[in-house]
Amino acid sequence: MSAAAESRRSIVLLSGGLDSATALAMAQAAGYDCRALCIDYGQRHAAELRAAEQVARHRGAPLSILKFDLTQIGGSALTDPAVAVPETPTTGIPATYVPARNTIFLALALGVAETVDATAIHIGVNAVDYSGYPDCRPQYIEAFRALAALATRAGVDGRAPRIETPLISLSKAEIIRRGAQLGVDYSMTVSCYQADASGRACGRCDSCRLRREGFAAAGVPDPTRYQNPAG
Repeated sequence: MSAAAESRRSIVLLSGGLDSATALAMAQAAGYDCRALCIDYGQRHAAELRAAEQVARHRGAPLSILKFDLTQIGGSALTDPAVAVPETPTTGIPATYVPARNTIFLALALGVAETVDATAIHIGVNAVDYSGYPDCRPQYIEAFRALAALATRAGVDGRAPRIETPLISLSKAEIIRRGAQLGVDYSMTVSCYQADASGRACGRCDSCRLRREGFAAAGVPDPTRYQNPAG
């Protein structure tokens, strides 16, 4: 590995979904030596963990999976089986919001980044075509950037890892087009909030809707496998 690549190492939060797979590809295209980090937080759509393994292998990025059980907190349709995943559009912050998820994920990535002297952390948050989660907004990312500079030894030394959000201002269609240009194999990704054990999508949840509309708007064939072939 060249010294230049070594000095541009990034920890990429990889969920196995469409957005994080694209963020990984964009980080690699920007010249980063990428290490993927996936969090097993007790999500009901656990098929995304296997998808993350496939995506990381396909992209040639070493992958670590950390377990941080958010079912102990609950409060979300993704971590509490007693809470139904909405299958029609909702107003406000939906039941699929996981309390403090991105804060926990970024904190874990920050710890890993300090350990391996990474200069950046990439996260595939988006504030255009998204479900309205408060921890996907630019204001939140700016606040975490400030925290990273204050709360770490690297930050005190003036070299806190940068929090990179290459997708934050892109539409879903723009994300898909960019990923397609970079060779992302979206057939490997799982976005559905209630995917079955084999990774097939329900076709009804908010994530499925945004994904399906994104492929249609991008003019890119949708490789999503649905539980109901009619989607």
